[in-house]
Amino acid sequence: MDLFFWEIARASGLAAYAALCISVLSGLAPRTQALSFLANNRAVRALHDWTPWIVIPAALVHIVALLLDATARIGILDVFVPFVTSYGRLAFGLGTISFDLLVVVLVTTWLRRRMSLAAWQLFHRLSYLGFFALFLHAILSGTDLTSPIIAALTWLAAAVVAYYSFERVRRSRPMPSAG
Repeated sequence: MDLFFWEIARASGLAAYAALCISVLSGLAPRTQALSFLANNRAVRALHDWTPWIVIPAALVHIVALLLDATARIGILDVFVPFVTSYGRLAFGLGTISFDLLVVVLVTTWLRRRMSLAAWQLFHRLSYLGFFALFLHAILSGTDLTSPIIAALTWLAAAVVAYYSFERVRRSRPMPSAG
């Protein structure tokens, strides 16, 4: 039976990673110079708004499957508090951080009308850290990365997110005046 839960955990983990990649990229890319023409595209906006509705159930299925998998040896506390598990402490801890940040980003998005724009943007930008933590979680614990296709897609998605994140940060800084 553990193999069943392990397979469910693997599939739902991959689905959560893919959906989070789509969500982060569809929110980030239109705010970059190269893809700014997508800023007013309704399909891209809808993709960004609705992919969390895939991330949430996929992440929850992933977590429940791991809780039910005796081999994973994680408990309820491990789901919310990082680095307390005795098995795969770093890998599971990064997954926990990613999940916690995802919850913060989603809750503050739902509360956006009650927050200042600056506060909401600060919380929403935690999604970059959440993605990075999820990427490291996948690298450290993802047994599917032995597949060349899954490994290539995982690294490619991370590289694209990193590139556009750095481009956005670089463009948001004022240019130094020439001397």
